[in-house]
Amino acid sequence: MAYTFRGGIHVEEYKNTRRCRIEALPAPEIVTIPLSQHIGAPAAALVKKGDSVTVGQKIGEVSGGLGCPVHSSISGTVTDIVKKNAQSGFPVEYVVIQNDFKDTVCPDIHPVSKKLTEVTTEEVIEIVREAGISGMGGAAFPTYAKIQSALGKVDKLIVNCAECEPFITANHRLLLEQPASVINGVKILLKALGVRTAYLAVEDNKTDAIEKLEEMTEGSKMISVKVMKTKYPQGDERQLVYALTGVEIPSGKLPADVGCVIFNAETCAAVYRAFAFGMPLISRIVTVDGDCVKRPRNILAPIGPRVTDLVEFCGGLVREPKKIINGGPMMGAAQWDTEMPVTKSTSAVLLFSEGFGRKSVETQSCIRCGKCIRNCPMHLMPMYIAQFSKIHDLKRAEEYGAMNCVECGSCSYNCPGGVEIVQHIRVAKAAIKAEKTQKAIAAVLPESADEIELVGLVSNICVISNACVLQ
Repeated sequence: MAYTFRGGIHVEEYKNTRRCRIEALPAPEIVTIPLSQHIGAPAAALVKKGDSVTVGQKIGEVSGGLGCPVHSSISGTVTDIVKKNAQSGFPVEYVVIQNDFKDTVCPDIHPVSKKLTEVTTEEVIEIVREAGISGMGGAAFPTYAKIQSALGKVDKLIVNCAECEPFITANHRLLLEQPASVINGVKILLKALGVRTAYLAVEDNKTDAIEKLEEMTEGSKMISVKVMKTKYPQGDERQLVYALTGVEIPSGKLPADVGCVIFNAETCAAVYRAFAFGMPLISRIVTVDGDCVKRPRNILAPIGPRVTDLVEFCGGLVREPKKIINGGPMMGAAQWDTEMPVTKSTSAVLLFSEGFGRKSVETQSCIRCGKCIRNCPMHLMPMYIAQFSKIHDLKRAEEYGAMNCVECGSCSYNCPGGVEIVQHIRVAKAAIKAEKTQKAIAAVLPESADEIELVGLVSNICVISNACVLQ
């Protein structure tokens, strides 16, 4: 029996690269590494223009609060430190490094000398933090902080191997080609958390990966493979928890509040590499696909090369792209600059022509069909939230659960009236957050009217549209 959840949709999979082995990107001449690739405070540069750096050297550090250090993915010379808008729309500092092609590894990098049974929870947390590991499924939440927040609360570790977004096969290939790195990473996390149950959650469209993982975990009393029904958004943490445990995460709560903690498959592999080799997070697997790409591939890319570097490695373009997506076509973010670099959260780069995907309608209009309600995995009424957003009735939008929306795009995908439902909801969520921020600032600094207005303005400008190119 395949585990599943209520709601959701079946989307065209487009898993064109499922049989494409992971290939290493040729060393780029220049990498541009953002000092903010995670949820939390941005890192401050530890290097300056003209400095020599080595592979794995720490080049950015967060002095306090939530955040991750940043490391160099190549050896070479820092040619500049610039500030420009990141994919989120906010300005971020970037460290630009010229490759010397010597691949000199930082002398501070070394494997953990202790056996896993001898390592303490605190030591694992520090190893993960120093390695700069953040969630590689897209959320980019610092992994060390997730471990800390789950201590004493959870009895189950779930490894998200669903990869339910169309096109993306990076995790699928990782499970086929490097399953031991994922499983060993799980063992390290189990040790840190003091938990003895782990589920590898894999959708049933990846039968080869399921067979491989079942073979490798046969006889294990702690790690087991759970076959999930192929359905979108199966990879959302709330749907995973419900499918595997039958428990719904209450509004405003986290998986840890119902005894679960979830890590992405590639995050687990990064934890293993940090433990076994001492290597921080300086590379990741990226699926490059779309109808504009000549030879779609799964690429092992260092952090920092441009989108154009990846596309050139795939043979270039066969037609002009209308939209470039960082991530999946349902929840990824549209990019405006092909110079944007690969970051820790870049699971895919997708390039689509104007004729691909969603068909526009002359007039967007809700026809009251109820499809968005049936499909919504959060059991909301998306069309009402969208309508309240359009008339700027934030109070009613929040009452109807706008803040509970996971922005999966299922509503927009199946809307016969062509309404951009999820985008209207995103606008409402951003406005609600901005309004609450304004009130919080006004309560502390009531005289700062100009600053309050600026906070609201920035929050609304920086609403990034869902990709949602499929229909």
